Amino acid sequence: MKNMVVSGGTDGMGRALARHYVNSGWSVLIIGRNPDKGAEFLAEAERSGAAGRAVFLRADLSLVSEQYRAVAEIAEIFPVVDALVLGAQHFRRDRTVTEEGFESTFALYYLSRYVLSDELLPRLESADNPVVLNICGPGVPVGGIHWDDLQLEHGYTGLKAMMQGSRANDLLGVGMAKAHRSCKVRYVLYNPVFVATSFSGEYRKPVRLLVDLAKRIGATSVAKGIEPIIELLDDPPAKAISAYKKRQEISLGHQSFSETDATRLREITETILASRLTA
Repeated sequence: MKNMVVSGGTDGMGRALARHYVNSGWSVLIIGRNPDKGAEFLAEAERSGAAGRAVFLRADLSLVSEQYRAVAEIAEIFPVVDALVLGAQHFRRDRTVTEEGFESTFALYYLSRYVLSDELLPRLESADNPVVLNICGPGVPVGGIHWDDLQLEHGYTGLKAMMQGSRANDLLGVGMAKAHRSCKVRYVLYNPVFVATSFSGEYRKPVRLLVDLAKRIGATSVAKGIEPIIELLDDPPAKAISAYKKRQEISLGHQSFSETDATRLREITETILASRLTA
């Protein structure tokens, strides 16, 4: 039996992937904040005869302390992790700072994925064909890392925070592959483009109306949107790091995937996390 961990597994594509793999015989642990949605996932698994293979871990992944707690609990449940799917994100219209002092999008969209990827590496390495699939935004050449203002204290917009998060996740994948060259884990950066998922976030009413309209008119259904992801999880690419936009592989030759920048961001992140853990 294989084991999967899905962050952001209570909604949208994360929920659909969790459902698919539980029904396919995997043990699946989802991480989310909402206990009611977690209970729905467990009840659904029970109805399909998979109650013993479904786990809900309640955690607020915008908090570093919760990220490490989640890792510790996962390690107790799964000695081996075959697949880690990173999908937790939440759009913040206005700048919000967590109780630990981090800008919320940076903490949830980037730091949580860094911690889960890095800290679960021993569990992944124990699997036969391990894969990390990071649902982010590779192949979108906009946004960048604000090296002198990672917490976006100046000129914050929700879109700016999300785009920085996307570029940070590009570098996260590259940095992990570079730091662990002998590791057998395959890291996949995946851009689903426009899928009619939940679009978790805080939107002004006109924006929310436009998003809902676009979902009805032009978005790919969640069922169709997860098909390429399932293909990548079932048969991971041979490369240590790869990026895809739907089924199209993306070249890593763009500056978004700079190894120099990846190393720089990794070093900054390790300093940030070390200071938080010793605070």
